Amino acid sequence: MKRYVLSLVTLFLCTSITPSVIAQQTAVDHFESGITKSKTNDFTGALQAFSMAITMNPENSASYYNRGLAKANLKDHRGAILDYDKAIDLNGKDALAYLSRGVSKSKQDDHRGALLDYSRSIELNPDDPQAYYSRGVSRSRIDQYRGALADFSKAIELEPTNSQTYYVRAIAKQKLEDFSGSLSDFTKVVEITPKRPQAYAGRGMSKVELNDFTGAIVDLNKAIELSPEDAESFFYRGYSKSKLDDYKGALPDYDRAIALKGDNYRAYYGRGFCRSKLGDQKGAVQDFNQAIEINNVNTDAKVVYSGRMTHAILDNLRNVVQERNKINELSNERAEAYFSRGISKNKQGEPKTAIIDLNKAIELSPAYAEAYFSRGMIKSAQGDQKGAIMDCNSAIKLSPRYAEVYYVRGLIKHSLGDENGGCLDLSKAGELGYSPVYKVISEYCN
Repeated sequence: MKRYVLSLVTLFLCTSITPSVIAQQTAVDHFESGITKSKTNDFTGALQAFSMAITMNPENSASYYNRGLAKANLKDHRGAILDYDKAIDLNGKDALAYLSRGVSKSKQDDHRGALLDYSRSIELNPDDPQAYYSRGVSRSRIDQYRGALADFSKAIELEPTNSQTYYVRAIAKQKLEDFSGSLSDFTKVVEITPKRPQAYAGRGMSKVELNDFTGAIVDLNKAIELSPEDAESFFYRGYSKSKLDDYKGALPDYDRAIALKGDNYRAYYGRGFCRSKLGDQKGAVQDFNQAIEINNVNTDAKVVYSGRMTHAILDNLRNVVQERNKINELSNERAEAYFSRGISKNKQGEPKTAIIDLNKAIELSPAYAEAYFSRGMIKSAQGDQKGAIMDCNSAIKLSPRYAEVYYVRGLIKHSLGDENGGCLDLSKAGELGYSPVYKVISEYCN
């Protein structure tokens, strides 16, 4: 059964500005620029505009809220939560801020935390169907299906034409084994959105559970017509045909299910069963072997990089960052010369001697943030990630707005399994203006 994936809450732009902001026209200009950019989906530009508005007036909750929305649309949900936190601190009665924070928490799989925010949003605005819908989805994710059912029903009461809410209520009913009850909800989805394949597939699967295999095949035919790459629909149609003793007709469906999703051990089992019934015992045994072995193997391989970023991925993402090696006036200690010579040696493939020069540059100029960062980059490339983090820490302490350092430190933390800390660093890099980070956040922080 497919699991429904929660969609990002519809963008609610808060355009109210407190009187304290009005007194500072520059802050208003930046704020309004952020609103305009958000409306044109320029969320990176909007983020920077709202950051400027916050710098001019850090007490306006709307600026934090809207910057949070911009980050959320860039899939930087950890960063968004921090902004929603501040917006709520400044204005604890903003139902949308609680709702949006709940959505971002749910995107980070913090569904229990999200439930608290959705409930508070409902207290402040009890007529918002989106809040009930979102709370229902989070309840479903932590197996609170009866509570989810109640929330979806309330959302439908408030917005009876939303096909998505009928769909997720049908899924909740399936989870509660109310397959008969789910049929009417799937049918409602079909009536509202007749070209939605998931509705036919879901209804077909409920019919399978109700032993209506002929009816299931009709629905699954339609699901496959609308979505010919849906492996699950092929599997269930093959299963339904098998239950009707149509073993020859079931084989192509199992074949297709396996071609689309090679680790579907249930499809191998179904195909093996049909082959056995049709006299192909050799083929049946091969399929049963697969059914037993797939996703049933224990491995004890040692993992050095415990996050989703491997050493190779880390290298590729880190190496796009260039050292800040700009010509400066040479000081009496000549630390700049050691720094630049170290950079050149590293480019020539001499990382060990490069580090010696960078060590000397730091010894001569202990506040040389670029030298710490460059040394950290070389250490990371050599596999010394903990040493690299220490150098990045020093660089940030000396230069708190050094966006590239947050980016690299975030990558390293993530590769070592600290996904939350890594993604918060990546978020900070984006907030400070390093826009390439959002592609990484989109891929690794959600």
